[in-house]
Amino acid sequence: MSSYILIRLIGLIPLLLGITLICFIVIHLSPGEPTDVLTALNPKASEMAREKFRKMYNLDKPLHIQYLIWLKKFIMLDFGNSFSQDRRPVLDKIFERLPLTLYLNISALILMFLIAIPLGVFSAYYANTLFDKVTTFFVFIGFAIPSFWLALLCMYYFGVVLGVLPISGIHSYNFESLSFAGKIIDIGKHSIMPVTLSVFSSLAGISRFARNSTLDVLSEDFIEATRARGLPERSILFNHALRNSLLPIITIIGLSIPALIGGSVIFESIFSLPGMGQLFYQSVMMRDYPTIMGILVIGAFLTLIGNLIADLLYMIVDPRVRL
Repeated sequence: MSSYILIRLIGLIPLLLGITLICFIVIHLSPGEPTDVLTALNPKASEMAREKFRKMYNLDKPLHIQYLIWLKKFIMLDFGNSFSQDRRPVLDKIFERLPLTLYLNISALILMFLIAIPLGVFSAYYANTLFDKVTTFFVFIGFAIPSFWLALLCMYYFGVVLGVLPISGIHSYNFESLSFAGKIIDIGKHSIMPVTLSVFSSLAGISRFARNSTLDVLSEDFIEATRARGLPERSILFNHALRNSLLPIITIIGLSIPALIGGSVIFESIFSLPGMGQLFYQSVMMRDYPTIMGILVIGAFLTLIGNLIADLLYMIVDPRVRL
């Protein structure tokens, strides 16, 4: 297994480089330049000043030269400095916000699978019953409703009308004066709405995959054989059917990571959470190319690692893959 992991890790390098090339080209194809943002609100900014900015940021060079300059820094794990007014290193800005994004996304991912997989399995076991129809209706509501609109409704109802949950930030203003337990409770209260909405909007896909996969397994001959041997239904469902229906579900793990990272842009912007999603949105508005590239590379790397983890889980669940 160690040799397989090593080969896969080596294979990630050209794939990651290809992703960076495509992202770099797409970013520069978008209308506008950082110099436009820097000089638009300054009536005294002349064309000479604009050209000076372009030269300082290497924007006057051909696109392939700009990419090679960026790639040379990237190989040294240097994403350069931000184009924003603070001119801070991109890695410093990302690492400040990455822990919050990872905390929210990992929490949402764990809750998503803990809820969606049993929901899909029981929907398959009780197929075409009232339970199956109600759960299908419930999860597809979350899939159909736009996330940003539902977030605004929840902010108004739970934050303004009821006043039971905070509607912005990751902690309160008096956070530093709270005890350790109080700080954990405070962060938990601020996390409830973004994490819950992220889970609710993603339940449909995973639960339906789990339902269809379990339905296929429950119709197999070996399930009838286990029933003929007198095994209890609980054992058949969880020890035999669930294990054999996990392969399609594991595939969703790798696909869920980019979806969650993309959703972070929406939820972190709406709830004013200082994470990577909010930073990405602000960087796009400011045409901050180095920060945009840094966030896209980190997101691509996490997605590739998620796919690798899914492949390793394949090997654990299905012995045939190991062979």
